[in-house]
Amino acid sequence: MATQPAGLADWLDYQQRLHPRAIELGLDRVREVWRRLGAPAPAPLVVVVGGTNGKGSTVAFLEAMLAADGRRVGAYTSPHLQRYNERVRVAGEEVDDRLLVDAFARIEAARLATAGPADPAMAIELTYFEFGTLAALWIFAHAELDVAVLEVGLGGRLDAVNIIDADASIVTTVDLDHQDWLGNDRDSIGREKAGIFRAGRPAIVAESDPPAALLDAAQRIGADLRRAGRDYAWETAAGSMQWRWRGDGADLVLPKPGLVAPCQHANAAGAIAVLRALRTRLRWNPAAIARGVADARVGARLQRFDGDPEFVVDVAHNPQAARVLGDWLGREPARGRTLAVFGALADKDVRGIVAAVAARVDRWYPAGLDRDSPRGLDAETLARLVGEIAGSRVAAASPDVGTALAAARADARPGDRVLAFGSFFVAAAALAFVAQR
Repeated sequence: MATQPAGLADWLDYQQRLHPRAIELGLDRVREVWRRLGAPAPAPLVVVVGGTNGKGSTVAFLEAMLAADGRRVGAYTSPHLQRYNERVRVAGEEVDDRLLVDAFARIEAARLATAGPADPAMAIELTYFEFGTLAALWIFAHAELDVAVLEVGLGGRLDAVNIIDADASIVTTVDLDHQDWLGNDRDSIGREKAGIFRAGRPAIVAESDPPAALLDAAQRIGADLRRAGRDYAWETAAGSMQWRWRGDGADLVLPKPGLVAPCQHANAAGAIAVLRALRTRLRWNPAAIARGVADARVGARLQRFDGDPEFVVDVAHNPQAARVLGDWLGREPARGRTLAVFGALADKDVRGIVAAVAARVDRWYPAGLDRDSPRGLDAETLARLVGEIAGSRVAAASPDVGTALAAARADARPGDRVLAFGSFFVAAAALAFVAQR
């Protein structure tokens, strides 16, 4: 590259054009670039969060609980909703463009280090996600953190985050998603996700019914396995949540999670289990845990915006997440109709997602995502797939999310609810639309 990109937007555009594939699983390339950067530890203590759904929420719970205990925390998540900077947080604040650009420049120099001036093809190729992961690790390594919490991007075993040996890991849920990369059944996917576990170190399985292959893989690795329902449990009561660690009397009475989806109790409970398993290295602070459960926030997880119509934004993008969304819609029905603005990527189980919430939706507004991502479904294809499940309840397809939202809002009557879901791209556009309202 003759000249380096100037600002953050230029760097991100460069990274998207640099690698021929958006996803390229494997650790050799990214590990070698990290080695050239000196491989500094991102923090004295590292927690890695994997799973099909619930990763971002679990990171948020851990971040909030640790911060309430006075810990300086770095959190890495993906994808972002509105700003790339959301992916890398230090002490609760998004890092600024300057830090990201500096990290990207160092990574670029490292990946080009063995390339001769006449043969740039010798350079190590990195994907957009791998650039971002390395940037987060570099920033954290120089931020004087107490704890780094890292979210896996896809799978686990071959995800770039897995170049770091975690002090504790958690798998939140295991279900069908990204089958082209991870396999077509829960056992195959579970084996991939178990790759973040380490021998002799706490490995939390927050999935209530984990696939046997996940448990077998954890045993082969020699991880210190702790399971929901066996080693810890929780239950809900009016206005509170109770958590207990079996065998040592570590019982907690906690407020309801600040995140409202039914699955958030399990996510909070799993985060607490991580802290309990690390109690020899982290102070066990029930007051800080309670505050973190109540204070944790993350965007577009059943995020509600009052008004008439009410707007609800959720990132549910696979059948498991859609079932959670459908459960919540049943528990919290709108006064009027529910109008769903829906978009999806081409590798998603559109029929399965729609079927999971079809009984709770009165009218569908398909939105094309092919302008947002090469993997996005166009509006006409999406409308056909939705129609196979929803029949005549499908409105005219819109070329983009903003147009679909405007159509749903125009059709809304007093008491109706507009729901936007199906992809992070849909959620991002919906948040922007609501902000402009």
